[in-house]
Amino acid sequence: MIYENIVTGIFEKRPNRFIAEVWIDGKKEICHVKNTGRCRELLKKGVRVVVQRAKNPERKTEFDLIGVYKEDVLFNIDSQAPNKVFFEWLKKTDFFGEVTFIKPECRFGESRLDFYLEAGGKGAFVEVKGVTLERDGVFLFPDAPTQRGVRHLRELCKCREQGFDAYAVFVLQAKGAKYFTPNSDTDPEFAAALAAAQEKGVRILCFECDVSPEALEIKRKIPLRI
Repeated sequence: MIYENIVTGIFEKRPNRFIAEVWIDGKKEICHVKNTGRCRELLKKGVRVVVQRAKNPERKTEFDLIGVYKEDVLFNIDSQAPNKVFFEWLKKTDFFGEVTFIKPECRFGESRLDFYLEAGGKGAFVEVKGVTLERDGVFLFPDAPTQRGVRHLRELCKCREQGFDAYAVFVLQAKGAKYFTPNSDTDPEFAAALAAAQEKGVRILCFECDVSPEALEIKRKIPLRI
């Protein structure tokens, strides 16, 4: 995934979940934040950030905030990026064998799951989650309680019951991961639902990305600990 029109700045504050104030070339700009999550461990006053200049001159905000440096490590916080990089990876990997059909945003039960695909004559549903919370090389999800995430895991279990393959995919939007684990302290219900999904045959995949100001790409599978 490639970004164009990238510039850097210094984060000032986040008045609400949709916008941030960022110093760019000595001027304070109002930027759209492409992530409605908390990101409290990342968005601290004075940190370096990466923003993308919008192509549409009619927009209310000229920039999108898409990346944050945590010390020297760049975290991509674009919440739309994980699905895009997974789709790109899906088209070039042989992980699933020969993929003959891909449908993004496919309805199943009470949810709209991120992907439905067919490979080797069998159908599979995939739900993708972006991960930006990191502590000492351990990546965790979620950073706040998520009933929606719990519902998605339960729907994946129903997919298995109906004979489909099912995958919960966690895309780590930074490098340097030791392993991934559910954030049981913040959301014990999600952690329990993930363990239950694994027991019912939902495959859990965790991928680390290469991240630069201009690009994001899935690079390697990392260990899971539940």
